[in-house]
Amino acid sequence: MPHDSSPQVFTDVSVDPFVRGLLHRPANPNGNGIVLTHGAGSNCQAPLLVALAESFSNTGFIVLRCDLPYRQDRPYGPPGPGDAKRDRAGLKNAAAAIKPLAAGRIFLGGHSYGGRQSSMLCAELTEKAAEEGPELVAGLLLLSYPLHPPRKPDQLRTQHFFHLHTPSLFVQGTRDPFASIAEIEQALKLIPAKTRLLTVEGAGHDLGFKGKAGREALSPKVLAEFQAFFAD
Repeated sequence: MPHDSSPQVFTDVSVDPFVRGLLHRPANPNGNGIVLTHGAGSNCQAPLLVALAESFSNTGFIVLRCDLPYRQDRPYGPPGPGDAKRDRAGLKNAAAAIKPLAAGRIFLGGHSYGGRQSSMLCAELTEKAAEEGPELVAGLLLLSYPLHPPRKPDQLRTQHFFHLHTPSLFVQGTRDPFASIAEIEQALKLIPAKTRLLTVEGAGHDLGFKGKAGREALSPKVLAEFQAFFAD
């Protein structure tokens, strides 16, 4: 009998910012968990996140697709200049919230803005690790990392890369206006942790998820690369 993979509403209002999202419980847990977050104009119902959550859950991961705090505050529009710090606090709370559900490793994954804030959080946590104990996050899945605004390659968002000691898998489309493959490859050299880049031929910033073509193939490919990268 197939496992009922319908996600459950998940909230934790005991923390500030709140954690709010949808939880995928695997039929055969592997002990690991991953939090998936959305880009600046989206939410946890983004088709890319849904597809990835289903793929990861089917392989045994407990998966939380969550709305970042700015999205909880307002249903539409991008985050404001003052939202980022609170969004990172929300990410930290989300990772902590699924830790009791997953005895193994906890990962953070995010598309565009969600991935950028996840990487910034991990860079900040690395600096505090000596005070706070073991790292909360074992690895990062960064989808369509927004290296710079479109057509503004001089405005790089890589200052924290020097402090990023969390192993990171980047997934980038070859037609992404927020970063060319060559730019991403150069940026990865700044990161002291282990990194890997998975390129998606012909995809833009949405990794092909605005149209239907290529959707079915991407999630299994990302999952396979993720499992190989974090195998050791």
